[in-house]
This record gives sequence, C-alpha cells and structure tokens, in this order.
Amino acid sequence: MPEPRLWQLTACSAVLGLALAAGAVAAAGPWDTGQRKAERARAAATEGTGGAHHARTGAPAAPPRPAPAPSAAGVLRALDTPRTTRPADLAATLVPLLADPGLGPLRTASVVDVATGRQLYGEGATTPMTPASTIKIATTAAALSALGPDHRITTTVVASPDGRTLTLVGGGDPTLDRARLTTLAASTARALGPRRTTPVRLTYDTSLYQGPSRHPIGPNDNIAPVSALMTREGRLDDSTHGPAPRTADPAADTATTFAGLLGRAGVHVTGTPTPGRAPTVTTAQDHKAPASPGATNTGTPTTPTTGTTTTTDPKTPQTGTLLARTHSAPLADLVERTLTHSDNDLAEALARQTALAHRQPASFTGAAKAVRDELTRLGLPTTGAHFADGSGLSRADRLSAALLTALLTRAADPAHPALRPVLTGLPVSGFTGTLQDRFDTTTAHTGAGLVRAKTGTLTGVNTLAGTVVTTDGRLLAFAFLAGRTPSPATAQPALDRLSAALTAPR
Repeated sequence: MPEPRLWQLTACSAVLGLALAAGAVAAAGPWDTGQRKAERARAAATEGTGGAHHARTGAPAAPPRPAPAPSAAGVLRALDTPRTTRPADLAATLVPLLADPGLGPLRTASVVDVATGRQLYGEGATTPMTPASTIKIATTAAALSALGPDHRITTTVVASPDGRTLTLVGGGDPTLDRARLTTLAASTARALGPRRTTPVRLTYDTSLYQGPSRHPIGPNDNIAPVSALMTREGRLDDSTHGPAPRTADPAADTATTFAGLLGRAGVHVTGTPTPGRAPTVTTAQDHKAPASPGATNTGTPTTPTTGTTTTTDPKTPQTGTLLARTHSAPLADLVERTLTHSDNDLAEALARQTALAHRQPASFTGAAKAVRDELTRLGLPTTGAHFADGSGLSRADRLSAALLTALLTRAADPAHPALRPVLTGLPVSGFTGTLQDRFDTTTAHTGAGLVRAKTGTLTGVNTLAGTVVTTDGRLLAFAFLAGRTPSPATAQPALDRLSAALTAPR
C-alpha cells in the first residue's frame, strides 16, 4: 500500500530533519565561529561579482570554497538552488493562521523568496506598523552598511598638556567591562612611565553623545541612560542580557571604577572623578584597531612633559597626549549579540555609531535620520518608515513588513557580504536567545531549529521577522506584525505557528 508507506517516509524525514537541526544548533548555535568564518568566506568569494561568474582564459583557478559548518546550511543552502512556489498555496496556509484572535485586529505580513526576491505572500505588507524590537534588524543593517563588519568602538585615555589631568573618553561602547578597564589602566600606567607617581586628577568625557540621555520611556530596567561611557550597560547585577536594575549615572560609575584601577596600577589619582572635556590629541598616532579587543598604549611609553606650553585663551584648543585605548569586539559580533539577545543598550549605541558615520549628532534624532538615510542609500523601501530610536522601545517607531523582508533579503545578497551578520545573529527557534523558550522541540513540524527570527514585544504589540528553511531547501524571509494584541501568551504562539507553517514544502 503506497500511501501508508509515503506517510511513514515523510514522518521519518521530518523527525530526522528536526534531529539534525537540533544537533547542529546545539553543537554550534548562532555564535559558532566556524559558521561565521564559513559564511564570510563564502560571501568574500562572491564579492564584486554581482552573483555572476566571469571566467577568464588562462586565469589561475579560483581557490576552493571552504566547507560551511553544519549550522551554516540553514542560512546559505537555499541560495544555491532557487525553487519556485505557488503563492496561492502559501496564501491558503497563512490566511487561516493570520485570522487567529490572538493576533488582535491589526496584522500585516510579508513572505519573500530570498533567492529571487519575489514576494510570495503579502497582507498589508507596505503598511507601517509599530515594529517593537524587530526594528533592530534595520538598526544593525544600517550600522554594518555604514561602518563595515570590522569596525570597533574605541575608549581612550588622554593626558592634558601639563600632564596633571587624565581624561577617560567615552567612544560609545556599552560592552566595556571591568576586565578591559583593568587592562586600560595598566596600559595608561605604562605610558606614563616614571611620572605615574606624580599626583593627577581624573575627568571623564561623554561629549560624543548629544541630546537627552534618557530614553523617552523613562527609567526602565530594559535600558540604561544612553551614555558614551558606561560599563556593562550600567547593569547593577551579574546579568549579561535582559532586564536588570541600572545605574542612574553610568559614566560616573565607570570613571570611579577606573580611578581605583589606576591606583592599583601605581598611578597616583587625587580627588573624585569629575566630568570634563578631553584636550584635542594632535600627535601622529596609529589609531587602527588591533586584531583583537583589549587595551593598548600608543607604542613607546609617553611621558607628558612638565612645563609644556599651554595657552590661557579659552578659544584656542589645547593639545593633549593619547596614552592608551581599548577596543570593542568587531561590529559583526556586536550585531549578533544585539539580535540574539535583543540588546537595547547595544542597539542604541549602534544607531549612534551610524549617526557619527553620517556626520549627524549622536543623539536619538541624529541616529534616526542616519539609519533612515543609510537604508535609503541601500535602495530599500523606506516609505512610511519612522525611526524614533534604535531599540524599538518607542511606540513612535514605524516599519512595514515589506521593509523587514527587504532588509533580510539584502543581508543574504552576495553583493552585500557586510550585512551577513544580520542573518547569523537571528535567534534560532527553540534553542537560542529570545527564541530559546519558544517553539516545541519535542515534536516534528513545529519549526524548531528551522526558523531564525527577531522577536518584538511591547504591551499590545507582538512581531516576528526572520528567515526559514523549508523542508525542500528554499530560504524564505518573512515578517509578521500584529497590533492591539490581547496578550503575549496568545500572540507569540500564533506568530510561531505562522513561521513554522512556512517550513512545509509547496
């Protein structure tokens, strides 16, 4: 009897596929170094070709592509073998699921075949909606496009012309931690050399950022005051992501910690750290970031010379000496962390880095303009979009489902390899990040391990946008946005069912 036989084969294939996906994710996950290297190598191999292969007679053979890690297949496999699908069949599956009362009365959807860019399904796809944290897809894509995946955020220590004041200068790195501050203090002490025992005062400079430091939602465990200088995102507990009690003054706390670490390194610091502006650094220094994060001094130990000529005219800038600096992880890593854990503090920092790249004020307003301008430069459909912040905590944000799927499709485009971390940073359904506790990993056909997506949650707003690999090997980008939802308890499972339904072959 062929029909039971076919059913058994299908069930076995589904269970085997789920087991393979679970094994790959458990072994590697979205932070898998092998995965990231393989995907970047693949992107680099196609960079500049626009997807075409132009062979040259007599040219040396191209080096073989490295084999991607097991977990990379879910992101890249379908790009090699584009298939077709029938939108009518997809609509027949999605329409009843979109009618779930748990999604509330406002809902939009977009599903796109990543290999072809063709929209397979749309329901109000161009209608701007409150995206919640799915806006982080736009924030991170803009940062990668404007700055490149290797960009690092730098925190520096500058000495005044007379050597009597040290200034800790914030560069906008919310991932700065005590370990790096300790190394920075040691590098500063080495740069000071024998003058480390001369009394100095410490100031801290947060002038890189402008405008209000508080997010419009006010004091909240989901985000610290947005400052150019902070340690561990201002967290007052041992957590590394998610809501946590936050300090009211991240910069002052960081400077106080740094002063103590300078003392341990042998630098004689007097008084309490105070806000101040660092003098302009005019010495010719190599500001290129090192291959790995950490603190460095500027080479040969620098001794600020007593009696250096300074001016008393406040209109004439004074020149200082760069003593040491520390660099964040590469932007690609920061993007993955932002998306996997829906990191609000890091998202706001990346938005401001984009503003600086666009020569806009590093403020909520300047960052919003820069992100929109960068997405427009990429040729993405920004009509109706409004960026009030980089994290999605603001209810004034507006994005369309079509823009989100366009962003995801562009991130998979071989012509834009710098955007690939937008895909690799997405949480894996049932296994990592904000999707760790969603999707059922115990049964087949739930999408666990096959859906990678960014979540979005505000009161009355639930969204999900990402990619899914179908069981017949296609890569689809999707975005589902729901407003006026009754509760996350009903909306989130409904969104999960929608994305899981895309895995079925058509």
